Amino acid sequence: MKKALTAALAATIAMTSLGVASAAEAQSRGGYEQRHDRQDRRDDRDDRREHRQDAREDRREHRQDARDDRREHRQDARDDRREYRQDQRSYARWQRAERRYNAPSRYYAPRGYQTRQWSYGQRMPSYYRSNQYVVRDYGRYGLRQPPHGYQYVRSGNDVVLAAVAGGLITAVIAGLFN
Repeated sequence: MKKALTAALAATIAMTSLGVASAAEAQSRGGYEQRHDRQDRRDDRDDRREHRQDAREDRREHRQDARDDRREHRQDARDDRREYRQDQRSYARWQRAERRYNAPSRYYAPRGYQTRQWSYGQRMPSYYRSNQYVVRDYGRYGLRQPPHGYQYVRSGNDVVLAAVAGGLITAVIAGLFN
């Protein structure tokens, strides 16, 4: 009986140690799985972080591209305005009229003056800038609208574009009237 008891005791001990070993093994496996789970979560976090970083860089690049586009647009608009202003100012200094028109009335030079040829840069006397000599229906004679502060003035058969204030001549259209 001692032998049977010893054998039973040995079997119980063996079974207990086997159970402990399998519990330990299960724990170690669980620890392995937990470590793996933590590593997977870290990897997921790193992937999300990289994705956010890439998205930020894409937004930055998009903003930079949009900023460059706005700058180019402003530069183009500035160039267009500059060209438009130059076109508006680009009255040829002296030009021959393409077509001749019948004058609305006979021309008389102001008292003390005679008909003469005017040229760019000269100043017209104030007598010429009176209502009697100003050409107001410029469209009828194929002339463009004068810039602000300028007016067309008739001098003989010619028309002169002169400043309202000082009379500085900007352009001369020769032979507009018969």
